Parts: sequence; structure tokens; C-alpha cells
Amino acid sequence: MKFDYVFIAIMFPAIPLMMSVFSNRFHTLSVLIRSMHDQYKYKKKSPAKIKKQFSILESRVVLLRRAQISMGLSFLFNMFSVLLLFVQQEDIAKISFVICLLLIINALIIYLYEIMLSSKALKLHLSDLEIKNKRK
Repeated sequence: MKFDYVFIAIMFPAIPLMMSVFSNRFHTLSVLIRSMHDQYKYKKKSPAKIKKQFSILESRVVLLRRAQISMGLSFLFNMFSVLLLFVQQEDIAKISFVICLLLIINALIIYLYEIMLSSKALKLHLSDLEIKNKRK
């Protein structure tokens, strides 16, 4: 099977789209952290289980950063594949493309784990609401 630009071109829409998804989640997470910080620091309000929430938020930030780095590196290796095909180094281009694919798989696994943590954080928020409803 001949390795050509078509294989590499398949990844062009996927990689920037996933980078955008990761960036949007990171931005949303940063807004949430700033909001919680302001409530905790200035308004002296702290939700129940705040230590668990902060721990989860910190883990999510790390995971999203790793996913973004992995996806960025995959884009870089995808570009190397194009360059290597251009200079007629097909075997090395294949290796670069395989690395690109492995980095994308890595980023997606990290992203799926981050989604699981996000769900766990939402459960903590819901439990906080249940506690407040029981007090009324």
C-alpha cells in the first residue's frame, strides 16, 4: 500500500478540532476555578467538600494540559509527515505519522479520563445542593 498525502490529510480537520475542544474545556474550567476562588477568598463562602472539589479541579487542569500537549505534538508530527513525504522520505514519514496517531490516541484517553473526573465533580456539586435542601 502506498503511503501518500491522503492519509496525512485525514488528520488535518480532526487535530485542530480536538485542540479547540480541549481549549474550550480548559477555559471553562479556569472560569469555574476563578469563580470558586473569589467565593472562597472574598465572600468567605465555601461549598461542602471543597477540598475534594479543589483536588478534582487541579487534576482536571493537569489532564487537560497533558491532552493539549499530546494533541499539539501530534499536529507537529503530522506536519513532519507532510514535510518528509515532500522530500521523498516515505519510510520516515510513515514513522512520523504513526507517532502522530499514537499521540492522538493518548490525548483521547486522557480526555476521557478528564470527562470522568468532571462527572465526579458534578456529583459533588449535586451532593452540596442536596445538603442545602435538607436543611430547609
